[in-house]
Amino acid sequence: MTETASRATTLLDLHRAPELLTVVNVWDVVSARTVAAVGRTRALATASHSIAATYGYEDGENIPLDLMLEMVRRIVDVTDLPVTADLEGGYGDPAGTVRRAIGIGVVGANIEDQMRPLSEAAANVAAIMKVAEQEGVDFVLNARTDAFAQGRDRDQGEVLADAIERGRAYLDAGAPVVFVPGRLDEEQIAAIVDAWGPQKLTLIGIPGTPPLARLEELGVARVSYGPMSQNVALTALQQLVEDVHGGGGVPSTMRILN
Repeated sequence: MTETASRATTLLDLHRAPELLTVVNVWDVVSARTVAAVGRTRALATASHSIAATYGYEDGENIPLDLMLEMVRRIVDVTDLPVTADLEGGYGDPAGTVRRAIGIGVVGANIEDQMRPLSEAAANVAAIMKVAEQEGVDFVLNARTDAFAQGRDRDQGEVLADAIERGRAYLDAGAPVVFVPGRLDEEQIAAIVDAWGPQKLTLIGIPGTPPLARLEELGVARVSYGPMSQNVALTALQQLVEDVHGGGGVPSTMRILN
């Protein structure tokens, strides 16, 4: 078994285990090394928004794919942990983009459906999983549905029904897990898990999300943090600047990390 295939199987097992998998997203080499060095970190996930911001691009596939993948490759190269990458909507060729990602050692990915017609979105999932089979890896496609992300102004019961229908189609097409970003409450989460089964749903950790222990009880597979981790880091940086301007300095709690 190749190193990439071994890491892919490890990542898939982490999602299938009853213990909740938490991944704090990274965006460059130093953030990857910092997160990986923390005990109990079992996998790394990149954040497309954060990588784009690092290079001065707006989110939404504005950063060139080659540049995105170059940063992801650098992250893969500095860790022994499995790495899953946020690849947005797949840059017009989801299966081809995933094949390139596997080629640099990526063993999982978020791919947005962007609320495309369901048949098209499900076909993209099937094509990605076919690529993974051809490459010989248990690729952890975290098939993302934007039902809640784009449905804030719609009836939330209808949005939930859409998310469940789309997620079921992606699971049927071979995706091992489905990502439903948004501020979901316990009742909505329980309904999704009941429809799909445990260890199939992944969520984003944002203010208002139920506690991690409760999400594990409900059968959620994974929680990631998207651009929140970079926002936390930049908040700390801005607070340092404010303290310096106010006559203070580096906090005594600072750690020497590099």
